[in-house]
Amino acid sequence: MAQKSQEKGVTAGVPAVTDPARIRNVVLVGHSGAGKTTLVEALLAATGTIARAGSVADGNTVCDHDPAAVRQQRSVALACAPLLHDGIKVNLLDSPGYADFVGELRAGLRAADAALFVVSAVDGMDAATAALWEECAAVDMPRAVAVSRLDHPRADFDEAVALCQRVFGDNVLPLYLPMLGDDGVSTVGLLGLITRRVFDYTDGLPPQVREPDPEHLPAIAESRNELIEGIIAESEDETLMDRYLGGEEIGADILIEDLEKAVARGHFYPVVPVCAATGVGLDALLEVLTAGFPSPPEHALPAVTGVDGSPRPPLTCDPAGPLVAEVVKTTIDRHVGRVCVVRVFSGTLRPEQTVHVSGHGLAERGHPDHDADERIAHLYSPLGATLREVGVAVAGDICAITKSGSAETGDTISAKDEPLLIAPWEMPEPLLPVAIVAKSRSDEDALARNLARLVAGDPTMRLERNPETHQLVLWCMGEAHADVVLDRLHAGGVELETEPVKVALRETLTAAARGHGRHVKQSGGHGQYAVCDIEVEPLPRGAGFEFVDRVVGGAVPHNYIPSVEKGVRAQMERGLVAGHRVVDLRVTLVDGKAHSVDSSDAAFQTAGALALRAAADGGGQPALLEPIDEVSIRVPDGNVGTVMGDLSGRRGRVLGTEPDPDSEGRTLVRAEVPATELLRYAVELRAMTAGAGTFRRHFVRHDPMPTHLADQIRKEHT
Repeated sequence: MAQKSQEKGVTAGVPAVTDPARIRNVVLVGHSGAGKTTLVEALLAATGTIARAGSVADGNTVCDHDPAAVRQQRSVALACAPLLHDGIKVNLLDSPGYADFVGELRAGLRAADAALFVVSAVDGMDAATAALWEECAAVDMPRAVAVSRLDHPRADFDEAVALCQRVFGDNVLPLYLPMLGDDGVSTVGLLGLITRRVFDYTDGLPPQVREPDPEHLPAIAESRNELIEGIIAESEDETLMDRYLGGEEIGADILIEDLEKAVARGHFYPVVPVCAATGVGLDALLEVLTAGFPSPPEHALPAVTGVDGSPRPPLTCDPAGPLVAEVVKTTIDRHVGRVCVVRVFSGTLRPEQTVHVSGHGLAERGHPDHDADERIAHLYSPLGATLREVGVAVAGDICAITKSGSAETGDTISAKDEPLLIAPWEMPEPLLPVAIVAKSRSDEDALARNLARLVAGDPTMRLERNPETHQLVLWCMGEAHADVVLDRLHAGGVELETEPVKVALRETLTAAARGHGRHVKQSGGHGQYAVCDIEVEPLPRGAGFEFVDRVVGGAVPHNYIPSVEKGVRAQMERGLVAGHRVVDLRVTLVDGKAHSVDSSDAAFQTAGALALRAAADGGGQPALLEPIDEVSIRVPDGNVGTVMGDLSGRRGRVLGTEPDPDSEGRTLVRAEVPATELLRYAVELRAMTAGAGTFRRHFVRHDPMPTHLADQIRKEHT
């Protein structure tokens, strides 16, 4: 971890490791533009996994192989890139940094045993990265920090470290300091704080190791003391601090051993300066990934149950244990078909093996519960979009399978004779609706096929076919997510358009009224004859519909009374003033007339509908009701005033504020807001809070819409 060896053995090709202790699963996280994908490219090239590093600008990197990522020049999907260093297989999981693709990040966190936070020495970090650090801290996930982009003219390593210490807290300390070249600007080497050596990268990797120059010694001494005190404070040897304070020189080997243990436990967070362009620090970072981060057997595994929910013993990362794996990502390749990236938690996955695939708990996202037995034909080691066949995937490893008929993101793969189910990870709720419509009848079938594929791979997208507005709505995480989804639909040969999202309103009558319905027609032969008189009165909100029969003397024959009710209900579904469903009414049938020959079920249905429309026009005072949602908004304390002012402009009613129980420096704002005002709130809240605000919503009731807005909707309907 502290540059113990510079001549590391490197094996290119397909990493084949059968011992879980020689595997590391590391997810790279950080804001968009921090340099995660570029860093992965540099690490792959440095270990001989690829011949040369690609470029995000050129669109030829291993991890950003998605056409949308190439076009936007930013990651939009999780990608796996394994490498070998010193006999250790490191599965690097490159996650998108943009907030819209948080579902891909969640999948990466699920598959990983440690997190590498990539922080730009130029741009710092965003609020989402800070929140993610707290989330990792809550589950004691081991973490390290790579300060990137040291080759930029505005790079400031010291400020980046200070920022990390302010935001991330204690025990975030650098293992190295960058060494500047003769020009005083470029970073050409590292100053090792534990070894007190200079690692000079002027001639590339491996660096030349030498004694520090006299001008380096004060900086090394100051930072080294702080680092050693931090390591000793986390040491299991309680005598070490007394020995150090007593003036004893603590050996580098002891410090490195204690450092590695503290990092693996998630109690110490080393900072490594790296420059992907020049190779500075890449070998130092590889030492952190392999020697400091824990192997899968050292990391807690998710809970499992039987498919029926029955309890099961906790899992262990044992290749000989019961097979339990999870699909962390699903994509559809036009040549290969469905490709599933799988993290094996227990047991061993082999080619030609019959397994059980279970998916439960995501029906509301468009993923119906499913169970099926399938045969795994081949196993692959994924290197971005490239699939390299392997013979086995043991507990702790990450692999890919293809051509599965039912496996979707979040599904559990287990033994056929012992099916199990892994507790699902938390999926963020998509909150930006996008209404789409196929351009032609022929595009509708293609749209249905492509949507099924997208939903299978993206549990953060929800597909809704609204029966009231008759719209097909994709619920996405944000505009960038929606753009990628639409691009993928277009790439699948679907011609479609978007349209404004409609909110399903309700109608009601606010005053008691009487209605007379007369349907009389004579056109030769049997005619149509039905007359009915009704009284309507509003009911309390949410009470629904009541139909009361108060006819006396058989004015309306008994067999036609249900026909009147059916006609009233049909008119309520069609609406009275704006085409929205009518609710919360009591309709009482009080009188009517029938004809022995010309009356019929259809005639009385029509008369019932006419009577309700007459009541609305004759004093019932129709009103439009809009859905009201309760929203819970989490924002930094400094944004509370802005958010509350914005809620007022959305006709919201603030219910209260309180400190966020899950995060310091943040406030939870609760309010009730009309759903029509929340259509683009996912985008606008992010803009107001620089990406730091999040919210949840749920329906609570319908309330009358303001008159001026209701009148506008009525005019648009006529």
